[in-house]
Amino acid sequence: MSFAATTTLCIALRHLETVWLFTRSDYKTILFPVTIFALVLSPRRNPLALSRALCWVWFHLLQANVSNQTYSAHEDVVNKPWRPVPSGRISVRGCRALRWRLMVFCLGLSSLSSVNVLISSVLLTVVEIVHDDFGLSHHPVFKNLCNVGGYATFEIGATLVLSGESYLDGTSITALTCSALVIFMTIHVQDFADANGDRMSGRRTLPIVAPEGSRIYVLCVLPLLSLGLASIWSLGPLCSVLFVSIGFGVGLRCFLFRDEIRDQSTYLLYNMWLLGAHLLPANARFRVLAW
Repeated sequence: MSFAATTTLCIALRHLETVWLFTRSDYKTILFPVTIFALVLSPRRNPLALSRALCWVWFHLLQANVSNQTYSAHEDVVNKPWRPVPSGRISVRGCRALRWRLMVFCLGLSSLSSVNVLISSVLLTVVEIVHDDFGLSHHPVFKNLCNVGGYATFEIGATLVLSGESYLDGTSITALTCSALVIFMTIHVQDFADANGDRMSGRRTLPIVAPEGSRIYVLCVLPLLSLGLASIWSLGPLCSVLFVSIGFGVGLRCFLFRDEIRDQSTYLLYNMWLLGAHLLPANARFRVLAW
């Protein structure tokens, strides 16, 4: 292999690693739950449709991450120093330029599917702008509302791309409503491990505003939400006990263990619970959780 070819390959691999680092934190938080959500609800599950949906979600995830990390470099130095901006892989100016190029690309990609997929892409861009550029990420309630908007647009877009349909049916709308409620009431679990960096950036997340009350809240709300979801989706007794127990276990761990390392582990377990919550609509489709 020539020197020029080797250099080109090294540059390409570095760029691929950079875009992976942009999205690394959110595979467990967005990519997997959203894809599972779409798979459960879509009547079409052929490999080509799944690959299109995965591409749609990943490129929009990259767009959202680049937008957010344009403004979070100072806190990422503390919380996630391996991200591209604090690690010096890309400048803030380069990050901003990439963000707008990705917006155009994602809108073009969405336009290849349907009008409603394009609308989902537009709404996701609007959520990113108010969250990042208008600073709603610094307010605990508005930040959660932006998270709800982000998840909803991801889930609608992915489900429509995978199904090939133009609209969502009743079960999908119920699932989307449940997902929005879960995200609004629980997504701040991610903020416990990031409290030091958020405090440096001036963000007023729930763990900073109410350090004790926020943990008591999580301890109560996770099992109650789990019980409500088990009822909505008509889970069988064994599945209901298992899902509620997981919710209670994650809430109890959040209340008892309060250092940064354990908060990171709690957040990982929370994402497993969140993935399970996105699987529950499968019982309405296939009755697979009726035992």
